[in-house]
Amino acid sequence: MKINKKILLKDLGLKDYKDIWEYQTSLLNRIIDIKRQNRKNSTKNPTKNYFLFVEHPNVYTLGKSGNLSNLLINEQQLKEKEATYYKINRGGDITYHGPGQIVGYPILDLENFFTDIHKYLRLLEEVIIKTLAEYGVKGERSDGETGVWIDTGTPFARKICAMGIRSSRWVTMHGFALNVNTNLGYFDHIIPCGIRGKAVTSLEVELGRKIELSEVKEKILIHFKALFEVEKFELNL
Repeated sequence: MKINKKILLKDLGLKDYKDIWEYQTSLLNRIIDIKRQNRKNSTKNPTKNYFLFVEHPNVYTLGKSGNLSNLLINEQQLKEKEATYYKINRGGDITYHGPGQIVGYPILDLENFFTDIHKYLRLLEEVIIKTLAEYGVKGERSDGETGVWIDTGTPFARKICAMGIRSSRWVTMHGFALNVNTNLGYFDHIIPCGIRGKAVTSLEVELGRKIELSEVKEKILIHFKALFEVEKFELNL
């Protein structure tokens, strides 16, 4: 198969979680279909890679191995908070998505890059760590806890970026959620990522000012391109 290191990029704006979950799934299946046909017919058609930026209306999502008890409000309270809830097929436990948060969904055929899920997650973390560093914020990893944190190993440890992925035949979906100008009050209604006793934060809280999402997205793409050795991002799907 011919290696394709180009990525088709689309910023979807504010979109319903379920709609984008279905859209991700359709892109993943499209890639897998090409891979199946290549194996079946001994063809070498290149597979495509996608990167979606999106914001979601208030929503809680629970990973396939997550515990529903980590959602601390009932169905009626969800309605009062104008929030929805979905049990989904990524790894990880429960998290929150909402306006002011940058959600990135890389839908990559890792056979175009490297076939190593551990490396993939660590590079995703590194993209965010390098992005935060541009704002003077020191992002860190926390042992055994996927995502990006601040002040790990201290009583003030707080999570700024959650991550959870799914992969099938080396094709990825789901991704990361970076709190930029996010309303952190919504995290009070869950045990984020199933981890008790640790706080969440945002770039706005850390810097004391709001940040333009478009500016942060540009920085994310620069670091993603370098770390994943992407040939180029193409602004269409």
